[in-house]
Amino acid sequence: MPLARRTDLGDSNYAGLEVEACHDLQRSLADTLDGGFDFLVAPLAHPRHRRPAPSARDPNAPQPAPFARSDLLLNSSQWSSQVVGKTSPWIDCDSASPPSRRDGEAALRQELMWAAHLSLHAVLLPHPGFSSANYARVVNQFLGALFSTALWVRVPVVAPEVEAAAKRGEPEPSSGTHFRDPFEHWANFRALCEGHLQLGVCLDVGCALPSDREIDRWIGEPVRALSLAPEAFITNKRGFPVLPKRHQDFVTRMMKRNVQVVLKGAGDTSGEEEGDVRDEMDTATTSSTQEPTPAEASIAINSLNAELSAAINKHPSRQRWEYVVYLFRKIAPTTEQELQEAGYRDYLQAPLQPLMDNLESATYETFEKDASKYIQYEEAVLAYLTDRVSDVDAKNGKETVLMVVGAGRGPLVRASLRASDRSGRKLKVYAVEKNPNAVITLQSLVETEGWGDRVTIVNNDMRVWNFSEKADVLVSELLGSFGDNELSPECLDGAQRFLKDDGVSIPQSYTSYLAPITAAKLWNDAKSRGDLKHMETPYVVKLHRHSLVAEPQEVFKFEHPNCDAVIDNTRYVKLIFSRGSDTKAATVHGFAGYFDAVLYHGPAGTVNCSIYPPTHTIGPQGENMFSWFPIYFPIRTPVDVPCGKDIEAHMWRCVGNSKVWYEWAVTKPTVGPVHNVNGRSYWVGL
Repeated sequence: MPLARRTDLGDSNYAGLEVEACHDLQRSLADTLDGGFDFLVAPLAHPRHRRPAPSARDPNAPQPAPFARSDLLLNSSQWSSQVVGKTSPWIDCDSASPPSRRDGEAALRQELMWAAHLSLHAVLLPHPGFSSANYARVVNQFLGALFSTALWVRVPVVAPEVEAAAKRGEPEPSSGTHFRDPFEHWANFRALCEGHLQLGVCLDVGCALPSDREIDRWIGEPVRALSLAPEAFITNKRGFPVLPKRHQDFVTRMMKRNVQVVLKGAGDTSGEEEGDVRDEMDTATTSSTQEPTPAEASIAINSLNAELSAAINKHPSRQRWEYVVYLFRKIAPTTEQELQEAGYRDYLQAPLQPLMDNLESATYETFEKDASKYIQYEEAVLAYLTDRVSDVDAKNGKETVLMVVGAGRGPLVRASLRASDRSGRKLKVYAVEKNPNAVITLQSLVETEGWGDRVTIVNNDMRVWNFSEKADVLVSELLGSFGDNELSPECLDGAQRFLKDDGVSIPQSYTSYLAPITAAKLWNDAKSRGDLKHMETPYVVKLHRHSLVAEPQEVFKFEHPNCDAVIDNTRYVKLIFSRGSDTKAATVHGFAGYFDAVLYHGPAGTVNCSIYPPTHTIGPQGENMFSWFPIYFPIRTPVDVPCGKDIEAHMWRCVGNSKVWYEWAVTKPTVGPVHNVNGRSYWVGL
């Protein structure tokens, strides 16, 4: 049973119990489930059963005892859904001792084969060291062969030295103290395994947590579970176990991303309470000189059952489980907008090709649901009319000519007419749209909304349409997730011939931004397509499980109308993402792109429309604008960035006779290839 019924969070958060030893698997699993937990994390092998490698075994020695329990103890459904196995803690595949290394390799292979035989949901692997090439080699041999079993690598959230100091109540060792960052151990191991989809992380959480910036790194990694040690909890005034505030925030952030929670038990207690109760009953029975009557025997049996039931309910980890349930239940309800966006989270979508393709009705419908965007456009037109048409001119009936280029199904026409009504300024609107299907809707609106004397529909491409009348203002929503990636510069440069000499474009300018991100899921999804094209295609995506490695930086800027004598929309920029000397190691899986557009700037005010995080447009009800998701530029090989090192990246916007495309590359801390050379994998058709 999940922690709580939360359909708004996917209803997929579960809690498990990890035990060090498990003498009676059936009883231990039953107690775990009765205690409220969903699965048991138990050793695959007997803890004391350390077996030598087959090559080192004396051929004349008797056959060793089975290293694991029989698979008949549980049925296949129980093995696959209620048990997570963990490998023997003594395994060291990279030991300096050849016999130990050989034994470790053989034991790991043996246990992983056994886990695959049982079809376990997951197996918990030991923490990798900084140098774990042999360990990764053995794991790699299984990753390609396991179909239903995931491998979770145990990684401490802080270095052992930091955790030890916290347990002793001492301050964290100074930054100058030399100890390895566990994230680097994981990054090296992940790189050796090529970031395989079935490889995940189980973070060990004790009484110490790293800084918020260090925690952020894990949001974009494939964290599958958090293992909470008993020492992570403190006791509140009422004597109940709770988590400190920072631990609460960390666990909550992870649960919102469907990360499972595992509580470490103090040990295997299966059968202990039952044994104590039965011993007391046996003592009471044997000390009596008389045989109990049937009624007395019935009372005794009922009493025994009640005590057994109470013993089960007194699971030693029950209170910690109840607290985790409480944390999950108190997560703020998902908003209506978040529910709409849920299906798009970390889902790769190819950007639109608005010039080559006619948009479908469903696409228009999705855009039109974003009220906050059209409110901003309405405010921009209102500010323009207020600035450019005086009250006297308005009373005298001065008419402003407004052209909506790329009118779609009319939302910008509606917004402009509302601004006209609010300001008391008269508008004459031309709605220019090349999609004949959308024009049908526009024509219907002219009739049903009574726009006949205010709106003229033009079914033509703005780049080739010729018209004698000049416009005072040109309104468009041709922006893409990166500002210019749907060819707004080329379209508006072609349409600006319709503007009067003092005419205004809405938007007036837009700037793109780029930031290196950790986003293992996005990178794996692109890689899983299995070809170069998908690793060199920018994707529109609602970023969810990701973290910024450095703050975004400005990339390209375009202004309209473009008054340059020779218009050139090619661009190039070299970006240095400075991370500071105190920053920890991180992994870059690509870049997130955003834009910030100035719709209008004048005496009446400045109106923006932005998905750039610091200036993200917020609607009147506090909702985010969702017409545009960020754009993701993958890189073919993830870049591991050492502590304190900067990132150097290059971005080109290239323009040909019939297409526009981007090229990008990383040159520090390591040099990588230029992506999408000559638009071989992705381009936007003119």
